[in-house]
Amino acid sequence: MAEEVRAEMVANVWKVVVGVGDTVSAGDTLVILDSMKMEIPVLSEDGGRVAQIAVQEGDVVQEGDLIALLDGLPAA
Repeated sequence: MAEEVRAEMVANVWKVVVGVGDTVSAGDTLVILDSMKMEIPVLSEDGGRVAQIAVQEGDVVQEGDLIALLDGLPAA
């Protein structure tokens, strides 16, 4: 099942840390947002493989906008 990672606030996309196909663990930083000169990391809640990055550096995201899709890894 895919996990949708969404923006929790209005912010600028400062840096995209991962790419499509990367494997991430719970708590890994996917994207860093910039809001009011503060850097806010967007973290994965679960481990998985990055299926889609829906933003680019310099984009402005609104609360609820899709940032990334993660495909869950099969249970070991």
